[in-house]
Amino acid sequence: MRASPGLLKLVTVLSFALLLAGATWLLIGRAPARPEGMIAGTFSPPQMASDFSLRGSDGSEVTLARYRGKVVLLAFGFTYCAAVCPTTLATLAQARAGLGKTAASVQVIFVTVDPARDDAAHLRDYLAAFDRSFIGATDAPDRLATVRTNYGVKAVKQGSGSNYAIAHTSSIFLIDRDGKLRALMPFGHPAQDFVHDIQYLLAH
Repeated sequence: MRASPGLLKLVTVLSFALLLAGATWLLIGRAPARPEGMIAGTFSPPQMASDFSLRGSDGSEVTLARYRGKVVLLAFGFTYCAAVCPTTLATLAQARAGLGKTAASVQVIFVTVDPARDDAAHLRDYLAAFDRSFIGATDAPDRLATVRTNYGVKAVKQGSGSNYAIAHTSSIFLIDRDGKLRALMPFGHPAQDFVHDIQYLLAH
């Protein structure tokens, strides 16, 4: 995957991303519990996921309502990310492949935190390298900032000029078929953990 020259050392990016993942729970308002049945930290009681309307990498409008009836895995990142984003997307692609026929009931949405470099066409080409079913979302900076605020997601630009990185929340939001925010999977979990939780949501 492509990475901008001059990015901060990988250890710095990973450490900060993991720190932001924990901050997300605080910003949403309560730390997810871990009841029996799911591996990811869950929200109890489940709450309706905040919907949005963004420009999709497939040329259409991206909303959560569009995917009602499917389990949505909502991720935030950017295509010039050195390690966290490609690792996350590769993991999600592996998880989807491991679901077999039920993969059709899952949708990955990747919302960029870098609209200056991630237009719809670029997102489409980038995500296709992982899984052609993945949908990217971009828009004006203020619209994307509103979505991040609604989900407690942080994105902090590091560096200047064209060679910059963005440290960002790296957890994955799991949204059930009724549009409810059910769980938050921290960065670093293997594909089989996602398969387990997706199957749980599809059955409940």
